[in-house]
Amino acid sequence: MQMDEKKTAAVFKAFCDENRIKIIKSLRSGEKCACKLLEEIDVTQPTLSHHMKILCDAGITVGRKEGKWTHYSISPEGVERAKEYLKALTEPDIRSEDKSCCKK
Repeated sequence: MQMDEKKTAAVFKAFCDENRIKIIKSLRSGEKCACKLLEEIDVTQPTLSHHMKILCDAGITVGRKEGKWTHYSISPEGVERAKEYLKALTEPDIRSEDKSCCKK
């Protein structure tokens, strides 16, 4: 898998904040309106918007407008992509292993 470091970093940035983790945990039960997330997470509207932008830009969540509110849900495709990035980052790459760097 060819990885774009910038996109990979954006995906993992989405998981690096305790409020975003709370949001993701909350969305496991299904789509939720931003107003419901505001109550559950106990943050201000601008703070929620900031976190949702990071999550949506990373592809972890998706938003759907309905009237003045946005309803958010977890993106199965985004989650799969995050899993693929983690696997690609942590699997040994035997093709590029340089065994000659530390000769005795």
